[in-house]
Amino acid sequence: MRPILMLLPALVMAGCTTVTPETRRAADEARCADYGFRRGTDGFAACLQRIDLSREGNRRARLYDDPFYVGGVVPGGGYGRVW
Repeated sequence: MRPILMLLPALVMAGCTTVTPETRRAADEARCADYGFRRGTDGFAACLQRIDLSREGNRRARLYDDPFYVGGVVPGGGYGRVW
């Protein structure tokens, strides 16, 4: 039982990883390159933009579904969800 309790903090910390903007950008560029777009082309830039827009849309959807998110700086102040 004691070895499990000693490993528990390490397991918890392993789940708390943060993706840096540089890592995210590299992954997005690799994804667009895998789709066949070449760096420096309009298609490549459009691919990166679509990925970013999709990520932003997913973020907004998660916030909208969150019952504790009321939007904006002032709750119900006109930004985000208005009651």
